[in-house]
Amino acid sequence: MEPDPPPEAAGTVTEDATRHEGGTELERTIGLTGGLAIGVGTMIGAGIFVFPGLAAGEAGPAAAVSFAIGAVVALLVALPTSELATAMPKSGGGYYFISRGMGAVFGAIVGISLWLGLVFASAFYLVGLGEYAVATLAEAGVPVGGGSLVVLLGIAVGVGLTAMSIGGTENTATLQNVVVAVLLLLLSVFLLYGLLDAVGVFGTETVPEQFAPQGYFPILTTAALVFTSYLGFAQVATVAGEITDPGRNLPLAMVGSVLLVGGFYVLTIFVATSAIGSDALEAAGETAIVEVAREFFGLPGAVAILFAGLLATLSSANASILSASRALYAISRDAIVPPGASRINLRYGTPHVALALVGGPVIVLVGTGQTELLAEVASFLHLVMYGLICVALLVIRREDPDWYEPDFTVPGYPIVPIVGALSSFGLIAFMQPTSQVVGFLVMVGALGWYAYYARDVRLKGGFTDD
Repeated sequence: MEPDPPPEAAGTVTEDATRHEGGTELERTIGLTGGLAIGVGTMIGAGIFVFPGLAAGEAGPAAAVSFAIGAVVALLVALPTSELATAMPKSGGGYYFISRGMGAVFGAIVGISLWLGLVFASAFYLVGLGEYAVATLAEAGVPVGGGSLVVLLGIAVGVGLTAMSIGGTENTATLQNVVVAVLLLLLSVFLLYGLLDAVGVFGTETVPEQFAPQGYFPILTTAALVFTSYLGFAQVATVAGEITDPGRNLPLAMVGSVLLVGGFYVLTIFVATSAIGSDALEAAGETAIVEVAREFFGLPGAVAILFAGLLATLSSANASILSASRALYAISRDAIVPPGASRINLRYGTPHVALALVGGPVIVLVGTGQTELLAEVASFLHLVMYGLICVALLVIRREDPDWYEPDFTVPGYPIVPIVGALSSFGLIAFMQPTSQVVGFLVMVGALGWYAYYARDVRLKGGFTDD
């Protein structure tokens, strides 16, 4: 199988943009802070606002170790992704790396799956945003409606985020920076108070319980469950074509976001189990962290943490819509889908068609109000991509092409990418069978599309194919 041509065949990377034969691609307007905000903003969500109750119920206080294991696995993938990104700082992320390392067929499957997976995830985040907004209003005593308001809020925010992204990437990055900064401030205050409470500074007793009441095997199964909390760092690579000083900022943003978010997750479980215990967390379910905040600060604490959850879902949706459009933009440039999707708005310098082809389906999916399965499918597709990214690095390193000159290299090669690939593929086995089936069908559909449309179009256009 022959991979696609090296990056130089498609254009050159400059400090300001990536230039192609047909003109300029996307301007580089996202700095290190913006890259970190995309990675952190996409990930800092489920691990704090959804999983604490379930994880503590499965593994007790040892669930903190489960989150630490998830962070280690994420790092095993983030490091190879960082090397590939510094060698090929183009829009498309995992799709671009895999297509250049393993060929167009693998690239098409991953590219289409990544686009659809991010659309599914974006819809899930927007429904969650509507739920948190309604819950915040209800907790504050404001009378609200039911599920219809949740959907309407999700649709309204989805339209707004898409329109804002079309108006300029810097707008999206600015919103992301502000939202993530406020979110981290709220969570830092909450965790600092919780840590002081846990060690007895305030004179309250820590809830006594065994560290691993169910034994040590549940720590591993819980790690597989909560790994979905880390499916965000690679979104930084998806917008690599718009990152300034990519050789420095891409690795720092990806690795830094995993370390920062992993630290927050481990501290959250420690604080929560110390405050009210694993049994109470399990009984509270998805609102477990709200009950911990209520224990610390009363009603104002519950409202504040619900507002933080609203910010978390907003930042995740914002980053996912941006990343999904760049994935679609990249596969359109490579003739996997019709070329119209890679058109650039000359006024704003953004891929407005790709954004419309992301925002439209997202809004439709939000309207159904039933996106949980789609979110699990998104996790399945991301894990497949993560595993193949590690394989792509091994293939490219073995072939050692002249154009491959990364600014960052993986420490511990080849052990790190090998373990990263095995870990990513292995975690798929712990997912729900329905999600596995739907994810597999999406990949088969992507392969069918490639055979039906993309193969002939690419050959006529002079692309290298298998």
